[in-house]
Amino acid sequence: MPWSGNDGGQQGPWGSAPKPPQPPDVEKVIQMAKERLSGRMPQGGRSWPFLGGLAFIFWMGSGIYTVAPDEQGVVLRFGKFQEVTTPGPHFHLPYPIESVYKPKVTQVQRIEIGYRSRNRNMADVPVESLMLTGDENIIDIDMSVQFQIKDAVNFLFEVRNPSNDPDKMVRDAAETAIRQVIGRNSIDEALTSGKEKIQAFTKQTMQEILDSYTSGIQIIGVQLQQVAPPSEVIHAFKDVASAREDRERAINEAQGYANDILPRANGEASRIIQEAEAYKKSKRIRAEGDVARFSALYEEYSKAKDITEARIYLETMEEVLSNVHKVIMESGNSSGVLPYLPLDRMRKHDSGGQGGGK
Repeated sequence: MPWSGNDGGQQGPWGSAPKPPQPPDVEKVIQMAKERLSGRMPQGGRSWPFLGGLAFIFWMGSGIYTVAPDEQGVVLRFGKFQEVTTPGPHFHLPYPIESVYKPKVTQVQRIEIGYRSRNRNMADVPVESLMLTGDENIIDIDMSVQFQIKDAVNFLFEVRNPSNDPDKMVRDAAETAIRQVIGRNSIDEALTSGKEKIQAFTKQTMQEILDSYTSGIQIIGVQLQQVAPPSEVIHAFKDVASAREDRERAINEAQGYANDILPRANGEASRIIQEAEAYKKSKRIRAEGDVARFSALYEEYSKAKDITEARIYLETMEEVLSNVHKVIMESGNSSGVLPYLPLDRMRKHDSGGQGGGK
């Protein structure tokens, strides 16, 4: 909605509304036509109606205009908005009845914040680029903004002289937005991983500011060209960055070592667990077999206990006495001769005699 200025004219939040384009001077057109036709026209009062008609034709012809493909025509009637015309030839009532503006609505324009580039040379603008971060550090930011006109009517009549300097309006909004966003972030985020987030929030904040003034401008993109500490302390920040890189390198090396050791340790643990499982299974199977064998023996023993006991006794004695020195004495002999049978010697003698016979 237009605002009323101190001079009584229509004024937006950015100043007074733009002046309409000036039509050709009708008196000059008439004078030129009169001079050219003076030698051909008959003398007398009849020349004035002819010149008047010719002037009227020229005046009506001044209402013919063409809108380029990248433009929109905004027609005013007595200074009040009338209609928007599309690309192509059109006609409007000549000035001062109607006038037309033709802003370029599809052209993408670009502004620079914190620097100016001219002929491949960049000049720093510290008053725009230096700003304070959320952790009270100063940072130097260069940024570019791309925008275009999304509403020709608002662009022409809701801001101050947009056709003369539309960049200043966008630049003011860009400075406000980037300082607001940077003030909410730390310097580490701005220098490292937070750049994309800062760009997105800056674009959103800029659009909100411009929409609040019904500027008719659409922000296409925001690009951080350079984010760096001030030149006075840049060496200290480089040392910090080097230390941070060393830390990341050490972390990556440790992570790589862990990635090498852990799989092998996990494999060794799996192997031990599998061997233990196999040992447990083998022991359990063997124990079950022993139990089954003992159960079978016990079943047979239960059928003939005496025979089994005698057999077990004999087998045990045979096993025990096979490697023991043995002497057999007959009990109940009261004579003076000791009843002694040297079995070991006899066995050796028999063995030797047999050996000699061999």
